[in-house]
Amino acid sequence: MRERILEILQDQRPDVDFENETELVSGKILESFDIVSIVSELDDEFDIEITPKDLKAENFDSLEALENLIERLSEE
Repeated sequence: MRERILEILQDQRPDVDFENETELVSGKILESFDIVSIVSELDDEFDIEITPKDLKAENFDSLEALENLIERLSEE
């Protein structure tokens, strides 16, 4: 799962070091358009639904945070 998330992120923003960056949203590295595109890709890839209540900086600030979000939503 981690590798596929990383692929999706790198497809969207190949200029970002997603494996080491921990402030993707709070550091304004990802813009709103990036997040919308990433959410759409993740929803499709993992058959989940990321809802507006999930759209918090802490869920998108790092690869690990995204991985945790997807794991949680997959279990629901």
